[in-house]
Order: sequence, then C-alpha cells, then structure tokens
Amino acid sequence: MALLLLGLLGLLGLLGIWTLLRARACSRAPSLAPRWPPGPRPLPLIGNLHLLGVSQQEYSLMELSEQYGPVFTVHLGLQKTVVLTGYQAVREALLGTGQRLLDRPPTAIFQHIQGGRGIFFSSGAPWKAARQFTVRTLHGLGVGRGPMADKILQELRCLLGQLDQYEGRPFPLAVLGWAPSNVTFTLLFGQRFDYQDPVFVSLLRLIDEVMVLLGTPSVQLFNVYPRLGALLQLHRPVLRKIEEVRAILRTLLGARQSPTPGEGLAHSYVDALIQQGQDTGPDGLFAEADVMACVLDMVMAGTETTSSTLQWAALLMGKHPSVQSRVQEELDRVLGPGRCPRPEDQRALPYTNAVLHEVQRFITLLPHVPRCTGADTLLGGYLLPKGTPVVPLLSSVLLDKTQWATPRQFNPEHFLDADGRFVRPEAFLPFSAGRRVCVGESLARTELFLLFAGLLQSFSLRPPPGLSPAGLNTVPAPAFTMRPPAQVLCAVPRPQGC
Repeated sequence: MALLLLGLLGLLGLLGIWTLLRARACSRAPSLAPRWPPGPRPLPLIGNLHLLGVSQQEYSLMELSEQYGPVFTVHLGLQKTVVLTGYQAVREALLGTGQRLLDRPPTAIFQHIQGGRGIFFSSGAPWKAARQFTVRTLHGLGVGRGPMADKILQELRCLLGQLDQYEGRPFPLAVLGWAPSNVTFTLLFGQRFDYQDPVFVSLLRLIDEVMVLLGTPSVQLFNVYPRLGALLQLHRPVLRKIEEVRAILRTLLGARQSPTPGEGLAHSYVDALIQQGQDTGPDGLFAEADVMACVLDMVMAGTETTSSTLQWAALLMGKHPSVQSRVQEELDRVLGPGRCPRPEDQRALPYTNAVLHEVQRFITLLPHVPRCTGADTLLGGYLLPKGTPVVPLLSSVLLDKTQWATPRQFNPEHFLDADGRFVRPEAFLPFSAGRRVCVGESLARTELFLLFAGLLQSFSLRPPPGLSPAGLNTVPAPAFTMRPPAQVLCAVPRPQGC
C-alpha cells in the first residue's frame, strides 16, 4: 500500500492542495471548538496510511491503540477519523451516544453503488424507513419462530444430501455456503433454488467476486482519494459486477406477481417491498431505486455473512478434532439418532452453543463498519464535530484481553461457566450493538445453530488425506469480510445423522 501511494504522490499533491483549499472554503465552525483525541502525526497527503497494513488493518489499529489509548485519531489521507478500541470505549459509543452516532459516513464506493439508499450504508430518514420496514417484514415472515426454522431444516436436508454425494471424499469448503445462501433467497424471493440452477450459481459467483473486489487495495485507495480513484477508474470493476447482480435481481423482481395493495401478509421480502412501494407511491421512501437498494443489501449481506461463518465453523472443527468430538457427544446424547435439531434445543446443548459463539468471536467476520457523528458529540472526553467518521473496532472488543481469558486462542470455555452452563459475556458483539445492530441477527443465530448442529450430527469433518488438522489454513482470505481461505475438507458420515 505504501509503495503504491508513494508512486502516485505527484497526482496526490495536486489533488490534496485542491481538496484542502475547497475544504477550508466550505468549512463550518462548530458551536464549540473540537477537541480531538491523540494520534500519530500525519504525513502530508497520505496521513497515517503508511502505518496501516494492506490487509487486516484492524491489527494495525489495535497496535496504535496501545500507544495512543482506546480513543485516538488517525488520518486516512486528508480525512480525520476517530478509532475506538476495547469493550468499554466501543460500548460507550454504541449504547451511550443516543441518536448522535447512527449515521454512516459517505464511503465513496458505497455512494456509487447505493447512492445513500438501502439498509446498511444509508443514514437519516431513508435508513430509518428501510430498517423499520425490514425488521417488521422479517418478523412477519416468521424469522425467529417456527415457520423459518422449518425452511432452514429443509435446506439442511438438501445440504446433507449434497455432502452425501462426495462419499467421504474431499469437498470444496464453499459448498457449505450454499445452504445459508439459499435460506436468504427463500426469505427474499419466496422460493429456494436448486444448487445447480444457473441463477443460483451466477448470484453466488458474483457475490464472491464483489466481496473480493471490495477488499482490494485499489478500492481502499478509491475510498480515501475518490477523485483520484475516479480518474484512474479504480471503482469500475466493482460497479460492473454490481450491475450484473442488479440485472439478475431485476429479472427476479419482474417475475414476482405484483401484490394488490393492502391484500394482507406478503409471502416474501420482495413481495412486501413491492407492496410497500405501491402504498407509498413512486416518489416516497420506497421508490423503485429504494426497492432495488434494499434487495441488493439483503442479498449481499445475507449470503456472505452467514455463509462465511458456517464455513469457518466447519474449518475450525477440522482443525480442532477434540472440540468437534465433544460437540458430537453432546448432540448424540441430547438429540439421539435421527432427530434433527430445533431452535429450542439450544438450552440443552450448552457446549454446542458455546462452540458456535466462539467461532463468531474468534473469526471477527466484519471487524469494523464506520459510523459518523450526526451532531457535535462528546466521546471518551473528546468533542468531535458533526460529520466526523468514527470506527468502533469490533475486533478489538472480541479480542479484548480484559474481557476474554485467552483472546487469541480458539477456546469455547469463554462461553461456559464453572458448571458447564452456557453464558454470553456482554463483550460478545459480532453483530454490533445499539439501534444499528445487525438487522438479520435473529435469522443468523437460528440459521447458524440449526445448520451447524445438523452438520456435525451427520458428519465428522476431517482434513483431506495427507494433511493433519494443524495443516489446515486459517489465515483469512483477502476480501471485504474475513472469509476463510478456499480449501477442501472431508465429510465422513456418522450413524447418528438426522
């Protein structure tokens, strides 16, 4: 990253001078003089980018926090950004600032993709409307209750049948992502896809390519220097792939029969969106562009997060066979042969539940998603002006040595008390916290439990022939999320399968 930036210093010089002059001309004096947290001295134009790694930048930020404290300032190019590390600082920001830290900063690539619409990278009234609608609709579709659990178990049986075809031979880890992706598609479109369906295959391929592109240094550079990035066309590969995703989604949307306004409960998220758009009119908060933005957000986030987490869970079971054996012993004892897990079984499966939570803690799938102050905000004793980007570093919470006995080790005992009962520490925040907590948390929790428990009940996951458990690669692959690296496992059938 540093070499790439230095190679572009000539262009950056002109860009930086122009941007700085424009910023000064347009600046607004806050009601009180800001008081910024400490941080490393920035270099001209590039700020502190030379101190951050190309990948897994959260570790570089955690190292800086050891020198500057849990609340500090970094300069991403010319942009001042406040970073929060550790449970106490992050919790105060997410739960103690009310309405003042709900917005997203206008990240360049997502502004080009969504234009401030959708659920995840929007702010203000559009975000509130989209989120309230999504929460209400998911509840109406049975998320967190029996109807959705039945659909997940149907998908579990399809996944187990797919793994049966390998007869214990190595299978690509990515196969495990098909089931959670299909659960999302069933929720969105009211139908599941065959695993070989061209639409299903194309969507998963494109989502994978988009996630990889979003994590590349060129897109990171575009976000820091959007005008220079636009000049160099750094964002074009992502936008081309996104447009391919939109083309598929338009076809799926067009295939849905438009429900009659006020006809009652919708059968899918898309049906509910279309009906909402009809009820509010073409110029309301659910115009055609907003419908597409919400569907795109749900497709991208709903498939990537749960899919990657299930793959991580399987990979870590292959790497820790003693943990896997203990999970299977508990499943055999509680469920018995032939009975698939149900959501209500979680209470009777404390170790299985602890392992699944430890997977989510250990991998930190989405280390940070930035916020933005909606007003002058006092945070950690510092006064931040309106519009300040703030990064609550969730990875620093999930690895906080004051909260976890062995934060850098995979250790399910983090979620068990002295009597072996499941406990959930307050520092377990993989879905964030507060009013902007992940909208799909309830679905993800149910989905992961049923798929993980059913998978381990039916199969033992082992490394491929010639490779020891220690040889399995757990270094995250470069992408927008911390996804597992591509590799193979063996799924050996068990007699107790559901």
